[in-house]
Amino acid sequence: MLDYMRELLLTTGIAEISGGQLVMILVSFVLMYLAIKKEYEPLLLLPIAFGALLTNLPLAGLMDGPTTVNGQFQPGGLLYYLYQGVELGIYPPLIFLGVGAMTDFGPLLANPKSILLGAAAQLGIFAALLGAVILGFDLPAAASIGIIGGADGPTAIFLTSRLKPDLLGPIAIAAYSYMALIPIIQPPLMKLLVPAKERQIVMEQLRPVSKTEKILFPIIVTTVGALLLPSAAPLLGSLMLGNLLRESGVTGRLSETAQNELINIVTIFLGLTVGAKANAEAFLTAETIKIILLGLFAFVFATIGGLLFGRVMCKLSGGKINPLIGAAGVSAVPMAARVAQKVGAEERPGNYLLMHAMGPNVAGVIGSAVAAGVLLAVLG
Repeated sequence: MLDYMRELLLTTGIAEISGGQLVMILVSFVLMYLAIKKEYEPLLLLPIAFGALLTNLPLAGLMDGPTTVNGQFQPGGLLYYLYQGVELGIYPPLIFLGVGAMTDFGPLLANPKSILLGAAAQLGIFAALLGAVILGFDLPAAASIGIIGGADGPTAIFLTSRLKPDLLGPIAIAAYSYMALIPIIQPPLMKLLVPAKERQIVMEQLRPVSKTEKILFPIIVTTVGALLLPSAAPLLGSLMLGNLLRESGVTGRLSETAQNELINIVTIFLGLTVGAKANAEAFLTAETIKIILLGLFAFVFATIGGLLFGRVMCKLSGGKINPLIGAAGVSAVPMAARVAQKVGAEERPGNYLLMHAMGPNVAGVIGSAVAAGVLLAVLG
């Protein structure tokens, strides 16, 4: 009986589990706790955490590719096939389609100057890229790490899957972790870099934006953007198609589907399969620690770039622009805009900065897609 029990035990994953896999399983538990208890980007962090759990369970083979054994075809694991949506660059543009359908570009159109704040916040991407090169990463890896500074998870996944797929797990987890920590990371930087007097500035109400402007905007941006930077077309085109579905007024069902069913399904698949790349062998390395630290560096510099350029615009406008909205230039929509609103209201109760901050916030989405397109064109 004991021999039978011993044989049975040897066929289980318990007999095969390694120390590294145990560590990664614990990491997945921590990420699940942060997603459920702390509500840190739960829609993506929870699937990512569960994907990390699944891939580190020995003998499950969920990420194993197909093989041939004794002439017999053996299919791959479930997550291997779902991961092809990442490998082939399908999921991130579909996420962008849903984001576009949920996004109102009205604040950006009402104040076109705010696109400069979105551009300034991309400073973090290139600062982290330089830092990664200094630390010994090759250019494709450095670009993939740098894009974390855009605070846009789908863009980070899209670029990394093209340039450095081996780093997808740590880069995706870093990107979504720092996006979730925006309410913690940004306020101290706002108070450090922007004087109290400027934090209290009340901005004028935005002008109304016509329906014609909102319809023409995605068409023009797609045409011009894809002509100038073809490598950005998958992300930029999907984002603008989603927005056109929203603003056209004649495709309500498609817009609703993009905002709800489609983006929810793709989010589950994307999160699970990205998390499944965080296996112990690839994740528990000194390289991963560097990526986590460089991701924080990228995000901090992105916020600094937006705030400093916000101060420049404040001076040039004669004190009419509150520099706090510059921090919303990172593309975490609408969380970064809400943080700018919260800090502004703390400094001056009743000050309503949200719609002003949404301008650079949605500009940051476009900016991160363009930055990814530039890096892909140069290094892809």
